[in-house]
Amino acid sequence: MVRMNKLLSSLMLCLLLSAFSIPGQAQLTFGPGPEGASSTLDVIVAVVNDDVITRRELDAAIVRIEAQLRQRKVPAPPRPVLEQQVLERLILNQLQLRAAERNGVTVDDATLNAAIENVAQRNNMNLTQMRQTVEKDGISFAQFRDEVRRELLAARLRQKLVDSQIQVSELDVDNLQAQLAASTGGGGSSNAGNEAREYRVAQILIAVPDNASPQRIEAAKRKAEDVLTQLNKGADFRQLAVSVSADRQALEGGDLGWRRADQLPTLFADVVLRLKPGQSSDLIRSPSGFHIVKLLEVRGGGAETRPTPTQQALVTQTHARHILLRVSPQQSDDEARQRLEQMRQQIRKGEDFAVLARAHSDDKASGERGGDLGWVTPGMLVPQFEQVMNALKPNQISAPFKTPFGWHIVQVLERRQGQASPETERARVREALLRRRSDEDWELVLRRLRDEAYVEVRLQPAGPTPAP
Repeated sequence: MVRMNKLLSSLMLCLLLSAFSIPGQAQLTFGPGPEGASSTLDVIVAVVNDDVITRRELDAAIVRIEAQLRQRKVPAPPRPVLEQQVLERLILNQLQLRAAERNGVTVDDATLNAAIENVAQRNNMNLTQMRQTVEKDGISFAQFRDEVRRELLAARLRQKLVDSQIQVSELDVDNLQAQLAASTGGGGSSNAGNEAREYRVAQILIAVPDNASPQRIEAAKRKAEDVLTQLNKGADFRQLAVSVSADRQALEGGDLGWRRADQLPTLFADVVLRLKPGQSSDLIRSPSGFHIVKLLEVRGGGAETRPTPTQQALVTQTHARHILLRVSPQQSDDEARQRLEQMRQQIRKGEDFAVLARAHSDDKASGERGGDLGWVTPGMLVPQFEQVMNALKPNQISAPFKTPFGWHIVQVLERRQGQASPETERARVREALLRRRSDEDWELVLRRLRDEAYVEVRLQPAGPTPAP
């Protein structure tokens, strides 16, 4: 359902930082125990620049990861291997948090509350039910709020460092459309019969750092070849990914989720399209290291059919309307969100959405039509807007949410299956290119953050796993 990981309380963080200068595997104490002895509270397992990660934090994260692995029926690797994988995830989380601070990226309480309400809404819950579900899983609601805040910080950092810098030309769109037509055998200007086909892909990455020596590159290649040999002998891909992969999805068994062909990473898009479900690729070299890709499943699109050039894809279109309030020196994030929440409550009590949109929306074009956006085809609007809109049922109104344009509420009026026009197809391909390049550039940013950081791992063998 919802990803729920970690974060320390500010008090514990202060305690940890105060113990930073203790040499070796630092031990934190809190007052004298019986007979004058100190009671051990925690130990530092990693130093990350000026921050630390503690054994307690690591153990808590491991408990949650082990529960997730059991739910997915993926055997957990040996404890030392799992500790290393989870610790790497915590290190990267900490580096993203500090990068957000350096770049002035923040998430205020208004944004956080709205995001949590949207999470609850997408899972057909109210806030009380959401809180009960979170706490039933053994996580305090405060921890859950911290995790959502961290995810929002990462998303805003990505928007500032990556998404705002990406440009896609008309030639780029032409080239991808031609590539997709050739790869699916569609010919002509449309490969629509396979446009709806989606591929569920997983990968294992054996990483190679920047400026690695030839000896280190060769060692990584040998390790990757050994993994490939194990796979060819029938080893479980997901279990190996959890054990050895340096990819961010390692603890999910390397699963990258469902992607259309135009959303597959450029590095192995062509390879995936040649695989059959259940097959794995040979080694694929990239600046990040050596990849092994597995095609888990294929769905949709008429897997055994070839479209004719005159066919057009049927896509789900949404008729929606919205109200937009922009943030300005005269209107803060919190004020915009509160105004929209008041309007939302008015609409629920019978106020006319269109009247409020005409009076208040900062999107003047749609505001004149009562906020009506017309029929929206996938790829026409920014991803943040489409994600919220797609989670709504007809006549449902969203909680206030933020996009690069400002704060919105959106109402879905109806849905239908319709044919995508050539203009719509180009918009969808453009959006897919933006997402593909965003994914690739963000991975590069994270890799550089990790490679350039001072990280000292102080792991010692752990004691018994705490009870969930």
